[in-house]
Amino acid sequence: MIPNWLLQRAHITPNRIALHDETEAVSFVELHERAVKRARQLAYLGVKKGDVVAVLMKNSVHMVEIIHAIQYIGAIALLQNVRLSVEEVRWQLEHSGARFVVCDESFPDERAVTWNEFVHMNERDGQWQTMYNFEDVATIMYTSGTTGKPKGVMQTYGNHWWSAIGSALNLGLREDDCWLAAVPFFHVSGLSILMRSVIYGIRVYIMSSFDAKRVNELIAQRNITIMSAVSTMVQQMVKELKQPYPSSFRCMLVGGGPVPAPLLQRCDRLNIPVYQTYGMTETASQVATLSPEARHKHGSAGKPLFHMNIRIEKDGEIMHANEAGEIVVKGPSVMKGYWRNEQATAAVLKDGWLYTGDIGYIDEEGFLYVLDRRSDLIISGGENVYPAEIESVLLQHEVVKEAGVVGVADETWGQVPYAFVVLNDEHITEEQLKQFCMNKLAKYKVPKRIQVVDHLPRNAANKLMRHELKKWVKQ
Repeated sequence: MIPNWLLQRAHITPNRIALHDETEAVSFVELHERAVKRARQLAYLGVKKGDVVAVLMKNSVHMVEIIHAIQYIGAIALLQNVRLSVEEVRWQLEHSGARFVVCDESFPDERAVTWNEFVHMNERDGQWQTMYNFEDVATIMYTSGTTGKPKGVMQTYGNHWWSAIGSALNLGLREDDCWLAAVPFFHVSGLSILMRSVIYGIRVYIMSSFDAKRVNELIAQRNITIMSAVSTMVQQMVKELKQPYPSSFRCMLVGGGPVPAPLLQRCDRLNIPVYQTYGMTETASQVATLSPEARHKHGSAGKPLFHMNIRIEKDGEIMHANEAGEIVVKGPSVMKGYWRNEQATAAVLKDGWLYTGDIGYIDEEGFLYVLDRRSDLIISGGENVYPAEIESVLLQHEVVKEAGVVGVADETWGQVPYAFVVLNDEHITEEQLKQFCMNKLAKYKVPKRIQVVDHLPRNAANKLMRHELKKWVKQ
């Protein structure tokens, strides 16, 4: 058991600023008072301990109030992606058994309550959770569904606590830290910022949506020290950057897939402190992060956080240094399992080890390198081909803005790479791009086709949805 984080924080540092946005600053004690009011309104609706309450909102101070209010009651917050279709949202509501859904705008479901309706609700007294049990489920997030039906990841209070502690031990912690939240709170990289804020006692600056130009302004003007991002966000920020970031900006935490080497090199030249990290919804965010003293290990996700163990397995055998296999992780931030899905849980959780489905290797110094998703691996003529490697090469070309690679069936080789690229308002032929790849890749890695498109399919976490690319190939 551990004290309710916001309640404790409001007691220890009541007047310290918890949240900023474009219109207001909210102290920890004010956030606590608002959370209690929202909890009383949820209680009036009939929400009880153990109930699932869905939150379908964009980043806002209101959303943070609701999340803490749900935890005060002892209910479970189901954080839903606002970009989902009505059908997808309803599927999650049905599968989770959610009692209510609090949303920004009207939603066609009898369980839906808009924010404007909610704030005028009556209130009812309740028994608030002054202590949290590490084993209790705090939040559910359905996986982004890059393959198959989404699975509801059960994240416990213990998961969030150890994720925060491990991150602090890795990145360090300062009283004046301010974490810029430009990633959505319905994604684990965003939610983890909120959990860390109340555990650490640091400020969070909330953006309702990502805007590269505005992010650069905030870092320059608002004493931002840390930001979570994915590589596509960083690419846009670098493109918009007019002057160096202040020295007080100490950490650009970049996850969501391998960071292309050209982007890392460009950030190095601009003195942007990029920390490549590896994590997932099932581990409540970070598993490994590249520490400052190991910046020379370009392309590595670093070493495990203090509380985590990582090993590489293939066909039941533990791999030696520099041998690729499935990344397997263990530690107290590993999820409890998948909500109402024992079969899927048993498939990935074995003796406390989480089988991630990601391919990677650990070098002789213990640094983790993430190559790709196992399901994305292309086997061409018996050779393993990693889409991320080809994408990294394509992104080195000055006219290529984005790249996505998938495997397609081939009568001769079994599979061959097929690439999609978004260009920077310039023209280049397919053959020119292929020749560029030929100079940097083995012949079997060069895409059989390179197709120019207006955009690439991405989910709310900005992760490339390769299963959608495969549909594009068939079209």
